[in-house]
Amino acid sequence: MAATEAYWPNSARLAVSFSLMFEAGGQPISGAGGVIPDPIEKGLPDLPTNAFFQYGVYEGVPRILDLMDKHKVRLSSFMIGQAVGKAPDLAKEIVKRGHEAAAHGRAWQNSYFLDPDAERKFIADSVETIKSVTGQQPIGWNAYWMRNSPHTLDILHSLGFKYHIDEPSADQPFIVKLKAGDFVTVPYTLHMNDIVSYPFVGYNPSAYEQALRDEFDQLYEEGAHRRRMMVVSLHDRISGHANRVRVLDRFLAYAKSKPGVWFARKDEIARWALQHRSITPVYDRAAPTIGGLPGSAT
Repeated sequence: MAATEAYWPNSARLAVSFSLMFEAGGQPISGAGGVIPDPIEKGLPDLPTNAFFQYGVYEGVPRILDLMDKHKVRLSSFMIGQAVGKAPDLAKEIVKRGHEAAAHGRAWQNSYFLDPDAERKFIADSVETIKSVTGQQPIGWNAYWMRNSPHTLDILHSLGFKYHIDEPSADQPFIVKLKAGDFVTVPYTLHMNDIVSYPFVGYNPSAYEQALRDEFDQLYEEGAHRRRMMVVSLHDRISGHANRVRVLDRFLAYAKSKPGVWFARKDEIARWALQHRSITPVYDRAAPTIGGLPGSAT
């Protein structure tokens, strides 16, 4: 690192960033999967599973928003277009409280198999819905289970996006050089994703809380000598339950007790990386069909 540049704003030692997946209403009415192990007959509406998703609207998102207000933390909400269309007031409330509205696709489904024109429309439709409802232009992207096509980053860049999170490959942001310019990756962490304990069989709140603390402590220690970032993914219908919010409440109190921690939205992290390119890893990758990692299609 250059002597005149800090890893993070105000010389913070660690960046901590939360994602809130706003998905309720974007799932298929049948076959979405959930806490019920027995699959429903094809084509029939899965009423309890849809009600499980709806918990995110009625309880989960409001509870998480209140928690973030309590600790004065702002997060990035990756919104499905159909979810925003069905609960516009809640989407507006997320942005009103200072959180980022990012894009998560038109519906809760894969898009990596679409041809480039269809994929562009799938992404652009979600952008249009989010912007028209919340007034905020999304610049961040998250695909269904992180699976993108070889063309996705090029499409995102052309639509005005600055970053995506669909790569669990590092504990700091980095830049990937595309044909049309720089594009930021703000990496994901599967092991800090609440959905790894989904369904609720075997869920242990104490173990989850300890995992959060251990992740924080290790990255905080490393942050004295290199740029470090901790990311935690929350789902509206999962982390919005009362016992999980209580765990997050204790973790946030613990993390905020440490000096030099920057609680940041992912758009803030992406912009910081672009503005401090000299201390940000920059990768010039082969096409995804050759190198197997996200980059320009050709």
